[in-house]
Amino acid sequence: MTVGFVLGGGGVRGAVEIGMLQALVEAGIRPDLIVGTSIGAINGAAFAADPTEAVIERLADAWGSPAASAVYGDSWMRQLQRLATSRIHLNDPEPLRELIAAMVGDDARFEDLEIPLAVCAASIERAAEQWFDSGPLITAVLASASVPAALPPTFVNGEHYVDGGLVNSIPLGEAIARGATEVYVLQVGRIEEPLAAPRTPADVAKVSFEIARRHRFAREREQIPDDVSVHVLPYGGPHPLDSRPGSYRRMDATHARIAAAYEASAAYLALDGER
Repeated sequence: MTVGFVLGGGGVRGAVEIGMLQALVEAGIRPDLIVGTSIGAINGAAFAADPTEAVIERLADAWGSPAASAVYGDSWMRQLQRLATSRIHLNDPEPLRELIAAMVGDDARFEDLEIPLAVCAASIERAAEQWFDSGPLITAVLASASVPAALPPTFVNGEHYVDGGLVNSIPLGEAIARGATEVYVLQVGRIEEPLAAPRTPADVAKVSFEIARRHRFAREREQIPDDVSVHVLPYGGPHPLDSRPGSYRRMDATHARIAAAYEASAAYLALDGER
C-alpha cells in the first residue's frame, strides 16, 4: 500500500488542512508521497519537511501570525498604488516568500524533504499544468501559490507561473498517477457547498470560478481505479467569514478553522478505523 496525501487550494481556508494533518498524525497515518496546490503546496511542503506532530503547531502559529497577515495585509490604498505601478497585481510577493522560507528553510530543495513532494503551478506561456518535484523548493511553492491579480506571476526557468488552482485545484489524479493506492484528500470545503445560478456580477465570477475549480476533481473521483481507496476528509463546516468580501485577507479565523477541521476529521478517521 502506498499512502498519498492530496492538499488542495483555497487561500486562507487552507487553515483547515492543518487540523486534518493533526488528525492524520494522531491516527498514525503517514504518507509515502504528497501532492499539493496553492495553499496546499505550502502546507504540504512544511509537512513533507517535518512529517511529525511538531510541525502542526508551527503551521498553526505561522498562519495565525503577523507574518501571515502581511501577505495580503497592505491597505487598499497601498494595494491600488501597487496595481497602478505594476498594472497586474495588488500585493508584494516577498512576505509570502519569507513565510514559506520560515517553514522549510531558505535553501530548501525537494530532494531534502523527508516525504516526496510535488506541487502544481500553471504555466502562462504554455497554458499548461506544471508539476515541480525537484530542485529549489521555495520558488516552486511560491509559483504554485501565485494567485492572479493578488500576486505577480513567478518566473522559473524561463517561464511565468501562476496559481496551480487554475489547472488542478485538488490533484487527486496526480497522486494516483504517482502510485498512491490509499489517498487522503485534504480540501477546504468548497466541494461540499452547493452552487446556485448567479444573481449579481459578483456571483457570476464566483460561480464561474467554482465550476472551473471543481469539475476536474469530480471527474477524477469518478475514474478512481478499483485498487485505489480515497478518503475525502471533512473540513468542519463553513465559517462566517467565508462569504464576506475580502475574506481572503482575514487570518483571524485561522484557529477556529483548524479546530473544526480537526474535530471533524478525527471523528471521520475513528469511524473509518472501526469499519
